[in-house]
Amino acid sequence: MKQNIVQSLSGMPKFIAGFIATIIFRLLSPFLGLWNVSPLMATELAGSKAYGPMVGGLYGAGSIALVDLFMGKLGTWTIITALTYGAVGVWGGYFLQRRNATAKNFVIASIVGTLFFDLITGVLMGPLMYHQAWSDAILGQIPFTLRHLAGNIFFAVVLAPWFYRKVMENPQWELSKIFKFA
Repeated sequence: MKQNIVQSLSGMPKFIAGFIATIIFRLLSPFLGLWNVSPLMATELAGSKAYGPMVGGLYGAGSIALVDLFMGKLGTWTIITALTYGAVGVWGGYFLQRRNATAKNFVIASIVGTLFFDLITGVLMGPLMYHQAWSDAILGQIPFTLRHLAGNIFFAVVLAPWFYRKVMENPQWELSKIFKFA
């Protein structure tokens, strides 16, 4: 497993592919009625498995920031969601470090990551930032989290193992192969 960030630079095309898939899906999702559904966690966890916790965390945080920048929605919320998704990537890297890249392990990581993310961004931030009642934050978060879990579990089963094996583990996606470095 690669855990050195400098070594991981050769894997940048892999992360760019994950980011492009995420941004395309996020742009199309409102038209498909799939708000709150994104392949980001699946690609983040596959990257965390392949390149380690720090790179996974940077990819998660960076993806959130870049999507918000691209969509013209940078703000305080970007910082909170980026740091939270970054924490999920770091945790995912440690969790997956000694586990096989199976759908089961990606599902477990997705469930824990989703619950953590929604706890921070939904349950805690509503009352702390917007003075929302705690009961409203908790009850309002339930349908959101159920939908978020369903999407992330789907991508953990369908996308994460495939993305890990076909992209993250594929040496043809390394910079040295794409640009024919020695």
